[in-house]
Amino acid sequence: MPWVYLMCAAVLEIGWAVGLKFTGGFTRLWPSVFTIVTSVGSFWFLALAARHLPIGTAYAIWTGIGAVGTALFGMYLFHESREWTRLVCMALIVAGVVGLKLLTPNSQP
Repeated sequence: MPWVYLMCAAVLEIGWAVGLKFTGGFTRLWPSVFTIVTSVGSFWFLALAARHLPIGTAYAIWTGIGAVGTALFGMYLFHESREWTRLVCMALIVAGVVGLKLLTPNSQP
């Protein structure tokens, strides 16, 4: 279950990070509510995952998935740069996330 919690946390992190773009500096109500709710949910699921996973691994995977997911949404929604060098850097982050997942024991007391 900790890995499921961690994936939920990462997806919610992408949601709040992208949501920030729509808040207008927290001047728009519903995008701000969405951003705050997904942020709290993301931290809550990260805390649940960290009960059983090493915190360094959980945090690195959480931020890695969040960073790559947010960058991909930025490319899609906001027409941000799609340069090949940027994509290579994101692939390196994904490789690090996969490596951490493969090298981390399933749970910890």
